[in-house]
This record gives sequence, structure tokens and C-alpha cells, in this order.
Amino acid sequence: RGRGAATTRAALRTTGNCSCHGGAHLSAMAKAQLQITCASICTPGKGITACDEGPGTIGGRFEKVGVENTEENRRAYRQMLFEAPGASEHLSAAILDPETMYQKNDAGVLFPEALAKLGIVPGVKPHLKVYKLPGTGGETVMQGLDSLAARCKEYKAAGAKFAKWRSPLVITESAPSDLAIEANMRDLARYALICQDEGLVPIVEPDVVMQGTHDLETAIAVNVKVQATLYKAMLDHGVFMEGTILKTNMVNPGLDCPVSYTAEEIAEANITTLRRVMPVAIPGVNFLSGGQNLEDAAARLNAINRTKGNSPWNLSFSWSAALQMPLFELCKGKGGKMPLEEMSALYVKELQVASAAALGKHTPGPEEGAHVAKQLVAA
Repeated sequence: RGRGAATTRAALRTTGNCSCHGGAHLSAMAKAQLQITCASICTPGKGITACDEGPGTIGGRFEKVGVENTEENRRAYRQMLFEAPGASEHLSAAILDPETMYQKNDAGVLFPEALAKLGIVPGVKPHLKVYKLPGTGGETVMQGLDSLAARCKEYKAAGAKFAKWRSPLVITESAPSDLAIEANMRDLARYALICQDEGLVPIVEPDVVMQGTHDLETAIAVNVKVQATLYKAMLDHGVFMEGTILKTNMVNPGLDCPVSYTAEEIAEANITTLRRVMPVAIPGVNFLSGGQNLEDAAARLNAINRTKGNSPWNLSFSWSAALQMPLFELCKGKGGKMPLEEMSALYVKELQVASAAALGKHTPGPEEGAHVAKQLVAA
């Protein structure tokens, strides 16, 4: 009788009213593998290099510094980001564009395999398109759920261990609307469910962008609402929370906010937001840079880690522009050539700063990480 009752309870987890609970449809082995990948990505003191810009986006960066946007230049540049001497000491993972998934390094090894050999977990950004929500004044959702399962299966076969989906939101007098929040967070939840079913760790990325005049308290309120909606949607969809990672914006005042804040006040806002809503089951947060330069992003991440107290999450970085924009500056005046050795050396120095900040051991310069109020100019 006891065995029969246990069998019935197990069946209910996958067929009854508890079927959408905690990844009940996943095998114990599948869950364990997701957690192993999460643990690797959440290695203390290491972070993610985000190299998932599409050919058009990175091409725009190349062209600004006189470098031709060719597939070979994109390949050589990404190889430098992956294989710079010493980079693997500070990196736990790398997010790749689908193009990069199928490219090889100079030794003829596909990048996912080459990264894995370096101890860097390879992941991918699925192709997504922006869609404007009618009636919202320009708010958007990301489209890409159609055929996502098939694409995840292909990426998994090519060596990816995780995927990443970004859903941007803005703060204005009327935004983000409940519709935009609900639509984006439910899409993130379904993306996460599909990824896990295909054996990939989903990195969920709600991104409340920095543009605007909002103050820090408003940023806390909006981020709490967005993340609370996300976690509720993930639980409702039956996502295995222990097998996910959050990539989110730092909670910051708007770029044009007229109130000044210290890095420590910004750090407290981030920890407050996480403590109010983030499940302990999720092992880590990798903050995006979101338009911050390296100095400010590192100073704020460092302050966040010094403020976190007994908060259980690994708090680290997943940066693209903050690391890469200074590298592109080195290309100016080089006749279209990339000084890869010089770029590599600077990149590793940047990673050292980011790694120290992820441990709360970075020493920022004066005023780095502070938000300086925008001065009104008299007419």
C-alpha cells in the first residue's frame, strides 16, 4: 500500500495539479546536470564575458574604429576574448552569438570545445527579434519562442551548456506598464522551461535600462515588481529554479536623475531588491553593465559584494561593452588592423578588476561608482 501511494504521488507530480512544479518533468540526472553547470558559472571571483553581439552590432563597433566587418575579423576578435593569456583565471563562462558557435580557433578547434578545455562554460544567445506592443507607447517584447526548442537542441549538440534571453524594459512616467512586464516575464519563463527541457541552463535577463530621470527609490520599486513577476511566472511554468541563473541590470538611478548617490547607496539598493524578492534557490546573479563604463560597473559591483552580508547568492559580472569598448579604442589609427596582443593585455587587466570586484576586493578610484546629479543649465 505504501509503495502504491508513493507511486501515485510521483505520478501526480507529472500529470496532476502539481505537474508544473520545480521541473517535475525532468529526470534526476537532468536536474543534476543543470545544477553542475550553474555551479561552474557561479564560481566565486569569476564572471561571464558576453560576446553575443550579432554581426551587425559588432560590425558597427568595428566600423567606428576603422576595422572592416568581416567574418574573419569577428572570429579573430572573439578568439582573443576567449584565449587571451590569463583570461580563463577570471572567466567562468562566455556567451556566444550563434555564428561564433560554429567558428574555429587558429588550431582548428570549434570555439565551444576550445572554451570547455579552458574551463570556460560555453553558452549561446538564441536569435531574437524586437516587437513593439501596440497601445503601449513603444514598449517592447522579444520574439523568439517559435522553434526555440529545435534551436536549443542544435546549440546543445554544438557544445552549448546554457542560453541567455534578454527582455529590456524602460522607466518613464507611464512605463513599464503591467502589460509589458507581464508579457516579457512570461516569455522569459517559457524560454527557461524550454531550455531546461533541452538540457540547457537558462540565464534569464530582465533589463531595466538606465535611460531616464527616475531616482533610486523608483528604480528599487520597479525592479522589485519586475523580478517578482518573473519569479512567479517561472514557478507557475514549472521551471527548476535551482537550475537557472539571473542576469539583470544593476539597480541604478536614471542617467539624467537630478539626485546624487554614492556607490554604497547604489549597492544597498541592489541588495535590498534581491532580498525582497529573489529566491534563495537561484544560485547566482551576473549583473550586466548596461551602459556603465568599467570603472563605475566595477566600483558598484565591489560595493554590492561588500554590502551583501549573509545573502546566499554569488554576485558577479556578465559584461560586454564595459570590457570591450576600451579595446576598440586601441584600434584607432591602426589602418584597419586590430592590435590583438595589445588588446589582449588590456582585456586581462580589465578582467582582473572585474574579478576582484566580484569578491569585494577591488579598490575603486575616488568617486568611481557614484551617480553625479545632472546639473540643470539655465536658459
